[in-house]
Amino acid sequence: MPTWRRTLYTVWFTQFIAVAGFSFVMPFIPYYVQELGITDVKAVALWAGLVTSAQAVSMTLMAPVWGALSDRYGRKLMVLRATLGSAVIMALMGFAANVQQLLVLRFLQGMLTGTVSATTTLVASTTPKERLGAALGTLQTAVFLGVSCGPLLGGFMGDTFGYRPSFWITGGLLLASGILVALFVHEDFHPAEDVIKAGRHGYGNGMRLVLTSSALLALFAARIVLRTGSRALGPVLPLFVQTLLPVGARVATMTGIISAASALGSAIGSPVVGRWGDRMGHRRWLIVSALAAALCFVPQAFVHDTRALIFWQLVSGLAVGGTLSTVTALLARLAPDGRQGIVFGLDASAVASANAIGPLIGAAVAAGLGLRAPFLLSAVFLLVGALTVVLWVQERGRQLAPADIIA
Repeated sequence: MPTWRRTLYTVWFTQFIAVAGFSFVMPFIPYYVQELGITDVKAVALWAGLVTSAQAVSMTLMAPVWGALSDRYGRKLMVLRATLGSAVIMALMGFAANVQQLLVLRFLQGMLTGTVSATTTLVASTTPKERLGAALGTLQTAVFLGVSCGPLLGGFMGDTFGYRPSFWITGGLLLASGILVALFVHEDFHPAEDVIKAGRHGYGNGMRLVLTSSALLALFAARIVLRTGSRALGPVLPLFVQTLLPVGARVATMTGIISAASALGSAIGSPVVGRWGDRMGHRRWLIVSALAAALCFVPQAFVHDTRALIFWQLVSGLAVGGTLSTVTALLARLAPDGRQGIVFGLDASAVASANAIGPLIGAAVAAGLGLRAPFLLSAVFLLVGALTVVLWVQERGRQLAPADIIA
């Protein structure tokens, strides 16, 4: 078996464990906010949006820094930082006494975490260019399958034992993920010559790369818009599910099932569309996926039972998964050898900024217009994202050279 494929499979398994751990608790943040003393529905939506976005805000600031460090000191070290740091923070969340403490811990989490960008960088730097779409799409399935399994188990735990033990279990899963990386991922890392030359100016050079590369700017803009649309439902969906169920129903379990349906769809769509993109062009399938996702969010605003919501979450998940793998593959093709860390670090910053903006906008719209309105908002963002790709994203662009970064 080729070395790059062994690395992919090992990282896939550790990423699955890590994401399953995160997903064990994150879909139920609104319910934990209620448990911490916030009872008004609009206040819960706003606090849930703040708590959800806090991690994304700090990650937006730190992700490029970690990306630059990974180019200088190795990708495996960054995966260990993300998994072990998350293990400590998530366990501490289970001891939060009020929503303010939870907010602070979420902010600290964003400063230390970033398992997806760290593992993506590791795989992208070891995979042949002609196999990037398939490899990165396969890695995305670990994310989506983890998101599928985590809410199902977390929902059962939350309904049965309460939400605090779920945070402690998450910490344990992340610790196990870090140990697996330490023991079984072997990286023969040597920093590129231009990285050594850049030295402590690597972060500033990476920012210059983005500001002077129209190809990367267009991709990051598309990533932010598309991700904002898919994340706008984060703090709203659990509250919407409450309105569809009778009082006393196992709402956390049902929320877990619905979240799992979306993640399962993405787990299927991401590698399939990634392979299609390798053969027929990633830009084309990015546009198709974004338009399909927009169309699938509209009917969700009008459902009146959980079965219909499960169906549409599954179908929209297929399309959203396609957008994720195609953008990632396009970025990987443009990233210069030896500098994938800074490119994917900046991409993680773009994703994190969308993760911060999306829940806040979704929560604000829900507070002002009701819990159904954010579904239509998501559709609008996906349409704008598709238009962004049509107008500004190019399929064929030259791979950036080290000189583009250190000039």
